[in-house]
Amino acid sequence: MLIAEGRGSKMRKYSVAVVGVGAVGIQMLRCLKQRRFPLRELRVFARRSRDIELDGQSYRVRTICPEGFEGIDIALFAGTEGEKGAALSFAPEAVKRGAVVIDNGADFRMKKDVPLIIPEVNPQAIKKHKGIIANPNCSTIQMVVAIYPIYKMFGIKRIIIATYQAASGAGRQAVEQLFRETEKIVKKIKKPDKRSQGKLPSLLYSLSPKVLPQQIAFNIFPHIGGFQEAGFTAEEWKTVKETHKILNDYNIKISATCVRVPVRTGHSEAIYIETRKPVPARKAKQVLTKAKGIKVIDAPENLLYPQPVNSEGKDEVFIGRIRNDPFVKNALWIWVVSDNLIKGAALNAVQIAELLISQSKP
Repeated sequence: MLIAEGRGSKMRKYSVAVVGVGAVGIQMLRCLKQRRFPLRELRVFARRSRDIELDGQSYRVRTICPEGFEGIDIALFAGTEGEKGAALSFAPEAVKRGAVVIDNGADFRMKKDVPLIIPEVNPQAIKKHKGIIANPNCSTIQMVVAIYPIYKMFGIKRIIIATYQAASGAGRQAVEQLFRETEKIVKKIKKPDKRSQGKLPSLLYSLSPKVLPQQIAFNIFPHIGGFQEAGFTAEEWKTVKETHKILNDYNIKISATCVRVPVRTGHSEAIYIETRKPVPARKAKQVLTKAKGIKVIDAPENLLYPQPVNSEGKDEVFIGRIRNDPFVKNALWIWVVSDNLIKGAALNAVQIAELLISQSKP
């Protein structure tokens, strides 16, 4: 069992497991190293054993099994690609052996006894955990980090959000699909046949494996997750339900449209906020500039605003295009960009682990 160390005491080191070596698992390994997490031992698990190399360092990947969690203090479940379902199967086994599980997947997020944590927003909720802590969805994390300073100061009545989500949000194979499709289309453009002259070639379902439901190269589509209640997708409902749970405020009206775009990494969001108190854009910018985990880039007259190409590999949530709605009182637009694999997944999970060892007594 973990026990938070007091000031002045020798820093305790921890045995940590990372489950999954897909796009998110790889970033978890990077974050642990870059942030100098106090490791006594690091174990890496996946469905099959192998050796991998990351940034010049070799890691031995073990085949996941319940016994592998013996002696582990914290288990980070990446929840992606081939490790889907691992949390449901092995998280209880890890907890049974004394580990605290931080899960990046969707299996536990909406369970009442599982806190859903963004350290910059609701760190106090970590004390309620019973062995499992959930990482929110990537698009939810960056949105809530962005709106929380405004929520605290001005209150929020309503949010309308349109997301523009990178291929990497669907895993490594989705990125490979983007690359394969782009390469094939470019080749066709350079050497068109008679039927395709003057037209952009469409691949549709001509390539396999197909991870995404539609062609992603030179295309966008409003379909992330299955379609559910009221015609909204699973991803759109995650944005609503997770935000309510994180803020513990179920009165905010939230509506979302989630769109997949041909970007490798970095989700973008256009967020419309109606506040309870007047919120001049200038004041909102000041509040956001001072907030943790946020970097404001807002000089559109100089072509300065957040872009996914500039956010990749960065820890912060970037905010720009801060402006009032000229037709609706107490309404504000912001443009938000973040690396979905880092703050949207791996970094947030590691920050939860840091919060756990500094503030909580599991």
